[in-house]
Amino acid sequence: MGNLIKPFIIVVLILNSVVMMAQQKTISRKELLKTAIDQKINSTEIQEITIPAGVQVPAHLHPCPVVGVIKSGEAVFQIEGQQKVILHEGEAFYEPKNVKILHFDNASAKKPLVFTAIYLKEGDEENIKLLK
Repeated sequence: MGNLIKPFIIVVLILNSVVMMAQQKTISRKELLKTAIDQKINSTEIQEITIPAGVQVPAHLHPCPVVGVIKSGEAVFQIEGQQKVILHEGEAFYEPKNVKILHFDNASAKKPLVFTAIYLKEGDEENIKLLK
């Protein structure tokens, strides 16, 4: 009977190892942003943008909707008519089409802000228009 227990224990150990490996390779999804886009999208342009430490971006607007994710650093973000918020690494944002963006500034005086911006284009519109 002792000869039957050893193979059984080995099989249990192998199954436990397979289960542990399967658990480590589980795909996870985390929702970052959900928003409605009120236009037909024919193309996208994706850019990685770096804003140096302490830089404040002038007020601007986008002729197309923009979605993005903060890759590193923190941004001071404010859409006209809304409160300022701080966007942290890993957080997503949405800049509506033709709406004034008062702030998209680097919140740090020491570290650069790096983010990915995805421009959702209907035609050949520009990515950004700086306002005076």
